[in-house]
Amino acid sequence: MSGPLVSGSLSIVNAVVFDGVSDELVEGPVHVADGRIVAVGGEPQPADRVLDARGRTVLPGLIDAHCHAYGIDLDMLALESRPLSYVALAAAKRLAAALARGFTTVRDPAGGDAGLARAIAEGLLPSPRYLWTGPALSQTGGHGDVRAADSDVCGCSSHTVEVVDGVDPLRRAVRDRFRRGTHAIKIMTSGGVVSLTDPIRIPQYSAEEIRAVTAEAARRGSYVAAHAYSPEAIRHAIGNGVRSVEHGNLLDAETAGAMAAAGAFLVPTLAAYDAMDRRGAELGMAAVSRQKNREVLDAGRTAVELARAAGVRVGFGTDLMGVLEDEQLNGLRLQVEVDGPVTALRSATSVNADLLGRPDLGRVQEGCVADLLIVDGDPLRDPAVLWAGPERRTVVQGGVVL
Repeated sequence: MSGPLVSGSLSIVNAVVFDGVSDELVEGPVHVADGRIVAVGGEPQPADRVLDARGRTVLPGLIDAHCHAYGIDLDMLALESRPLSYVALAAAKRLAAALARGFTTVRDPAGGDAGLARAIAEGLLPSPRYLWTGPALSQTGGHGDVRAADSDVCGCSSHTVEVVDGVDPLRRAVRDRFRRGTHAIKIMTSGGVVSLTDPIRIPQYSAEEIRAVTAEAARRGSYVAAHAYSPEAIRHAIGNGVRSVEHGNLLDAETAGAMAAAGAFLVPTLAAYDAMDRRGAELGMAAVSRQKNREVLDAGRTAVELARAAGVRVGFGTDLMGVLEDEQLNGLRLQVEVDGPVTALRSATSVNADLLGRPDLGRVQEGCVADLLIVDGDPLRDPAVLWAGPERRTVVQGGVVL
């Protein structure tokens, strides 16, 4: 979570409000005390600070459910070769930038550790509320094994991904992550774009290995998120207890129905493929990675539509590595193009909050955490205000205007 903030009372007046759930905007004001929302609407109340938001809209703070703080490089081997002290310092800068954009909560599904989490909790750096999984788990030769086919280097570093094979080693790895305070567990159950040796469609990990991971997470009251692109990989994941499907670009209607029946969420990451398609070559992405990216680029939008039609709860994520982090708000534009502004905003607020098991986030409602984003104009009529620059937004974290 974010660091300790000193908060008295705040009233945001003359604003309209998107509460994270409703189809229409409602009238303010929004009243905050000691970091929580105490009232929406009604009469003005005395407050330590009054913020006039005339002509603006109050939204819940945005939630990015697939944000890689430690993803400081598109080259996975280079990333894993850096000293962790350097990676953490670079991550701090990435997190501060996300907060300035209005993302007041992020889930890091392949990275983070107890040290970074403690620094954030103690207020040593500006950051969204930070829910981390620690290094994702990958099989040998899976998405997360950073070695090329002709490489004999050790792929054993684990800033963002750890290669672990077998039921008992996986069980130990999961237990140790929870010992350290992880929010959830991330596994790789299909090939990926930036990994060099694994076809995208083929499922990864055996059923027994996945069940060992999901059973340990369930015992801790947590869940497992799985990187999965193809229908066969998604079914393999959810059939063995996975709750959160990341990416899911090659989803088909039958598999979407299976996800809905299982109560699984889809976290699309449209921003990543769009950004890599436009900028990958100039950034030196490997040719095999660019080819795999083209395979999943257009399918990502279709996957969201199929998931919606089947009744799957669809969240929002970005999955931006290296310098592509500056495309985070572009992810909102891409999801709005598929879903429209109301549904896309729900995905980035209340739906993501439910995925994280935090119904006190992602909503502008009495009793919820006062993490808020104030944008110019009406984002339901003019959604472009959602991806306008940070200078056109005001961020409130825990009741404090940043």
